Amino acid sequence: MKKFGVILYSLLCILLLGACKEDEYVYPNVITTFIDAATDESGTLQKLITDKGESLQILNREGLDGLTPDSIYRSVSIYEPKESADEGQATALLYSCQLIIAVKPVTVDKLPEATAKTDPLDIQSVWKSGNYINLILLPMAKEKSHIFHFIDEGISNNGDGSRTLHLTLYHNQNGDYEAFTRKSYLSIPLWAYEGQLTQGDKVMLRINTYEKGFVSYEFTY
Repeated sequence: MKKFGVILYSLLCILLLGACKEDEYVYPNVITTFIDAATDESGTLQKLITDKGESLQILNREGLDGLTPDSIYRSVSIYEPKESADEGQATALLYSCQLIIAVKPVTVDKLPEATAKTDPLDIQSVWKSGNYINLILLPMAKEKSHIFHFIDEGISNNGDGSRTLHLTLYHNQNGDYEAFTRKSYLSIPLWAYEGQLTQGDKVMLRINTYEKGFVSYEFTY
């Protein structure tokens, strides 16, 4: 997750629900959302942290290990909130945890060949939540891995005394054929700009699209 070229990958955490007839099973009250997932000293997923800063202890089960110890991953997770534990800690039963791209933006000179690749794609949604800007993107793909990153194009001063951070989505199709839509999840960690931006500053994100060319999204920091 720390070096360039991080490609979208997933950790599938599947809970066996047992052999039940479809018409007899009542699906639990689950939440599907972008959320941080933290590991303990052994590299096992230990807790979920919402974008509001709420922490939920993950109930123990198999398939949650094998990650970097004492780290926080960005994810799209499906979980069921459960009754609080005896000590008052909120808990969650994790059904699925897909780790996603959430890398700090870099300047063009730190990209491969110092080139700002902006191959077009379609957009499902872009929104801000907590200290992240979240994206669900729809690139056209076939069999090759696409490379994503975020380009830091600097901070400008506004007439009202505020500042604006300018970002552009880096997308390299890697010579792939445009055969079908492949959904991709990304998050921009705005906490990386703590000390550079203050409350009320702006973040401007540009994305190259098939239909409209470059489109811009503005958010308040």
